[in-house]
Amino acid sequence: MPVDIYSVATVREIDRSAIEGEGIPGYTLMTRAGAAAVTEARERFPDARRWQIVCGAGNNAGDGYVVARLAASEGIAVSVVAVVDPESLAGDAATAYGEFAAEGGVVTAWSGQLDPDADLIMDGLLGSGLERDVEGDFALAVAAVNSHTAAVIALDIPTGIHGDTGNVMGFAVRADCTVTFVGLKAGLYLSDGADYCGDIVFSDLGVPPKCRQGCQPEFRRIDDDHLRKNLGPRRRTAHKGDFGHVLVIGGGPGMPGAVRLCAEAALRAGAGLVSIATHPDHAALIVATRPELMSHGIAGAGDLEVLLDRADVVALGTGLGRSEWAAGLMALLKSDERLAVWDADALNWLAESRQFSEKRVITPHPGEAGRLLDCTAADVQTDRRKALSDLRGRYGGVAVLKGSGTLVSASSGIPWLCSAGNPGMAAPGMGDVLTGIIAALLAQGLTPEDAATVGVAVHARAGDLGAAGGERGLLASDLLGELRGAINP
Repeated sequence: MPVDIYSVATVREIDRSAIEGEGIPGYTLMTRAGAAAVTEARERFPDARRWQIVCGAGNNAGDGYVVARLAASEGIAVSVVAVVDPESLAGDAATAYGEFAAEGGVVTAWSGQLDPDADLIMDGLLGSGLERDVEGDFALAVAAVNSHTAAVIALDIPTGIHGDTGNVMGFAVRADCTVTFVGLKAGLYLSDGADYCGDIVFSDLGVPPKCRQGCQPEFRRIDDDHLRKNLGPRRRTAHKGDFGHVLVIGGGPGMPGAVRLCAEAALRAGAGLVSIATHPDHAALIVATRPELMSHGIAGAGDLEVLLDRADVVALGTGLGRSEWAAGLMALLKSDERLAVWDADALNWLAESRQFSEKRVITPHPGEAGRLLDCTAADVQTDRRKALSDLRGRYGGVAVLKGSGTLVSASSGIPWLCSAGNPGMAAPGMGDVLTGIIAALLAQGLTPEDAATVGVAVHARAGDLGAAGGERGLLASDLLGELRGAINP
């Protein structure tokens, strides 16, 4: 999978550059797209022998007709249902239909239902250029696809998913797999896209890399190379003092679990030393469950200063609460100049103070981001890239906008996107673990941007390792045992 994720308009420009600049005929690219889809379908669903291709308008329909022709030539029983009269198609799509028909292919006009015996459906209704809600026969066809028992492969992007935002445009196809072409589209990963795309498979269709030169991506995917670059092997002569001292501050009255998860995650992520400043009621309990952590009960801000003097990085907010005890700590910490990761209740305090700092990583989920930006969580989800930019502009430092396809702001202006992770991670304590990981990476000398991007990816990969036996029932503490496998690439 490539690193760069583009807008739909930019992918079109790359496509145009291949056709006009490199002399690759548009129909050649369409044929390659169809071939890529057929190859993926046969590998992924080898027992499927009765395919139905659902075609609509434009080049997405053209891809569908190519798939139908190639699959039929390989002995697959293929039927095609057309929501748009194929005789009305133009350009490469018309050529694709013509070649399918010339080889004996038959197209049936949409009549309200699909082949009940089909064991694979291909979605070639509408492509990535969709800008209005799916209505009429297209909406009915989408509903029929979604209610069918067969597996579904979407060509380029599921019909009804906006190519840039990932929002559902009225109705959308739920695919088991999406085979996308030329460039990754932002909508595959944002908003509702992740729920509708299934597994994402990419084919560049042989477009030369030079066609992408000068095309700025919307996001950069956090990949293996980025992790290897930042997580090299340690020196044989290294000692714990080389890897920084993290101070985790939180765990207000009655809330020891969050700070415990955060602190152990920091240790598991390689911090040299990890101390905890927590409510006096919890200190002994934490040491009893994880003796490698240095847990200190603090009655108030006065007890915190000596611990701060020893720390390189502060992880603040996990289980902090909104008590008078927490307020006293925040009064001291809001002006602290150490590198820091702020999460959970620290973000609620930040929303009130509006303090700007370039030395801080903030890690809000959509609800917290809404409070920080004076909007709703739904507003944040509707345009996650704008919300990320606004967080960075208002509060400084590095912003991590959590959720499916977690985003991380970047000094270059091109945000990072994490494509790893799974729905099992929608569970209590996952954010506490992430805060500890990022703090540990800061303590080991990574820049705030690198600590945030690597931390997000390591956290997601640990979640994927933990979910190998099933996503439902995954616990935040399950990630702790998987971190070493994820942070030693």
